[in-house]
Amino acid sequence: MSRFLKLALLASAMASPIAAEPLGLGRAATPEEIALWDIDVRPDGLGLPAGSGDVLTGDKIYTEKCSACHGVFGEGTGRWPVLAGGQGSLSDARPVKTIGSYWPYLSTVYDYVNRAMPFGNAQSLTDDEVYAITAYLLYLNDEVDEDFVLSSDNFAEARLPNEEAFKPDDRAEVEFAAFKEEPCMSDCKPSVEITMRAAVLDVTPEETAAKAAAKAEEAQAAEPTPEAPPAEAPAVEVAEAPAADPALIKAGEKVFRKCKSCHQIGAKAKNRVGPVLNGIVDGPAGAVDGFRYSKPMAAAAEAGLVWTESELSAFLASPKGYMKGTKMSFPGVRKEEEDIDALIAYLRDASE
Repeated sequence: MSRFLKLALLASAMASPIAAEPLGLGRAATPEEIALWDIDVRPDGLGLPAGSGDVLTGDKIYTEKCSACHGVFGEGTGRWPVLAGGQGSLSDARPVKTIGSYWPYLSTVYDYVNRAMPFGNAQSLTDDEVYAITAYLLYLNDEVDEDFVLSSDNFAEARLPNEEAFKPDDRAEVEFAAFKEEPCMSDCKPSVEITMRAAVLDVTPEETAAKAAAKAEEAQAAEPTPEAPPAEAPAVEVAEAPAADPALIKAGEKVFRKCKSCHQIGAKAKNRVGPVLNGIVDGPAGAVDGFRYSKPMAAAAEAGLVWTESELSAFLASPKGYMKGTKMSFPGVRKEEEDIDALIAYLRDASE
């Protein structure tokens, strides 16, 4: 019997302590009705149905049924929950609590998706679909590779990064026992004095340290640094780039509409689902500060990939075909020669 069912029966018994005789209300639940409620899953895998699902299948299901609320990469749309990222942010003033940064057990992910998702059509997913979505959510949080298959056989082996930060509830053994001890009523101070007020006292030590560090950085930045004499750079002849075709740039701006949901470009551009695209043409891959790239893209950047027009054209034609494991779900620009050339011309012009 599952923990959920035990709690339900216990609550029922506690609610009717004096019901010595049947009240003639309702009827006994059938085994089939009880089975529909008894669907919770424990961290050790108890309650899991037989089945399996892989990352790539989960990608397709997630894109179709989940991305409208949770974003293409689990970044959240509007005020809907963020599902990926946030690693290392739990000590920040505004922590990002996601499956990868905060949740302790994978069983919670499976159980919640199985019980409550998709929004408005809960419990419409098959067991294999829930396995696939759960596997894809692990992939979005960089916990597994794209060829990973999650199943009832290996489910208990999966571990989320923050599991060790959750501690057992030991209040009955520690706190309750301490509260039952007789309080000390001797050697008290003769008077009580207020030594600090909450309006002045910074009650969060981490914030105090952070403020002190920030002040130290500001003071260091304010100190003038000796200027080194400018080195004479050798004269380099730079060939003038051919003048851009205004019609081609305008056509590329229209193509860029397909990219706007994830990317921005220009003076006020910010990272969104995808990174800022300023300077991408002939620029190094994976070089935008503050953006969390996929493992394959980070590896390509470390290997020295540069987005030349030829490399960028190949990527835009088929992102997943060009780079196995990329999190960019865009299928590719259809009219390769016309639209890709126009898009690259626009990306180059909008960056200047």
